[in-house]
Amino acid sequence: MQINLTGKNAMVCGSTKGIGNSIAMLYAKLGANVTLVARNGALLERIIRDLDTSMGQKHDFIAADFSKPEELKEKVLQKVHEPKVYHILVNNTGGPPAGLAIDAELHEYVAAFTNHLLCNQVLTQALMDGMRASGYGRIINIISTSVKVPLKGLGVSNTIRGAVGNWAKTLANELGPYGITVNNVLPGATATDRLKQIIEGKATKQNHSIDEVNKEMTDEIPLGRFASPEETAYAAAFLASEYAAYITGINLPVDGGRTPCL
Repeated sequence: MQINLTGKNAMVCGSTKGIGNSIAMLYAKLGANVTLVARNGALLERIIRDLDTSMGQKHDFIAADFSKPEELKEKVLQKVHEPKVYHILVNNTGGPPAGLAIDAELHEYVAAFTNHLLCNQVLTQALMDGMRASGYGRIINIISTSVKVPLKGLGVSNTIRGAVGNWAKTLANELGPYGITVNNVLPGATATDRLKQIIEGKATKQNHSIDEVNKEMTDEIPLGRFASPEETAYAAAFLASEYAAYITGINLPVDGGRTPCL
């Protein structure tokens, strides 16, 4: 199979670093016109220059804060009204801080719910009509393996990721008749800044070295290593392609086999 996204417009959130950045880079390399979405406008301006344009792709960006869904909605609708039809939406944003669910303050749950589920809803509503009219729609949510098995010490994240997973499954049922697919990619331990923060936090709490925590975590992974962000991007590229037209409503772990259930 040769995945070709030429002529497709993709909006990729959280695209200044980590998994989101790898997805944006790969989509551009496969021919898509990419709209980057993140908070840091200056950084977005630099990153957009690194996106592949060898096939005539045209890229742009939206600088938006996901803690302000109404502001995000206004900026996204400006793009849609250019007019610009988006065929692919990648919902992705940084996870909530680590900590026990019982210790979390209410505002932590509200913030996570806003950043993840409410902004996903805003973006999907804004782009859905264009997908339906074009006859091509791919909504891909980058969540977590905690959708299947809650992860220790990530109480707020576990809770909100589960909500997003069920939201996505519901949407898959509702949007299926229009040929729009909705799927979740579930990254495991991936070599990103967030994983580094989690490891450092565990090392401090357990009074262990960074190397010890690294070993503890990789020992839980059958493949014996952390993923690279690019490996998650490959899964997102397949789900965005024509080859995934009959796949919808699924959770796809990219975790090296760590999740202890099917």
